[in-house]
Amino acid sequence: MNDAAVRIVLAEDEPIIRLDLAETLRSEGYDVVADTGRGDEVVDLVKAHAPDLVLLDVKMPGLDGISAAERITEETRTAVVVLTAFSQRDLVERAVEAGAMTYLVKPYQRSELVAAIETARARFREFALLEDQVSDLSERLEVRKLIDRAKGRLIDEHNLSENDAFRFLQQQAMSSRRPVAEVANEVISNKFIDETDGSIDSGAD
Repeated sequence: MNDAAVRIVLAEDEPIIRLDLAETLRSEGYDVVADTGRGDEVVDLVKAHAPDLVLLDVKMPGLDGISAAERITEETRTAVVVLTAFSQRDLVERAVEAGAMTYLVKPYQRSELVAAIETARARFREFALLEDQVSDLSERLEVRKLIDRAKGRLIDEHNLSENDAFRFLQQQAMSSRRPVAEVANEVISNKFIDETDGSIDSGAD
C-alpha cells in the first residue's frame, strides 16, 4: 500500500458484510487501518488511527452510527460516510445534520462506494476551509447548509459543476475579503445572477 493511500476506518455490525467491504476497499487501493462492529468502538478507533475517512453503518450496537458521526465530527478532522438501508433515509438526514459528508444506500455497487468516498473527501476538503472562520460546531453545520444551498443554485442556474460552484464562492470570498458564508448568502439572495461570456458576474440585481 503506498503512502498516499486514503486511510479508512470501517464500522459495520454484520461480520460478513464488513469483511467483504474491507476487501473491496483494499482492492480499490484504500488502506483499511481498522474495522469494528460496534459504534462505541469506532469513535475510539478514529481517535487512535486518525484516518482520512470513516465508513459508518447507521444501526450498530453500543452506539448508533448517527451518534458516532456526531462525536467523530466534534472531536476529529475526519470525513464521514454513512451506510444505510433504503428504509433508513430519515436517519440519513439526521446523520448529515451530525456532520456526515454523504451517504450510501445498501445494496450498492462498487462504483457507487468509490464515488461516495471521493465525494465525501472533496466535500470535507471544502468545509475544512471554513474552520478558520467558524470554530463553533453548530454554527459550522449551519454554514455548510448555507453553502450547499448556494452551490445548488449556481449548479441549477448557471450549469456549473459542484467543484466549480464552490470555487466560485471561494474566489469571491477571497477577492472581497469576506467569509464564504456571506458570499453564499448573497448568491441565495440573487446578488450573483448575471452571466457574461460564461462567467458569473458579481453585480447586484
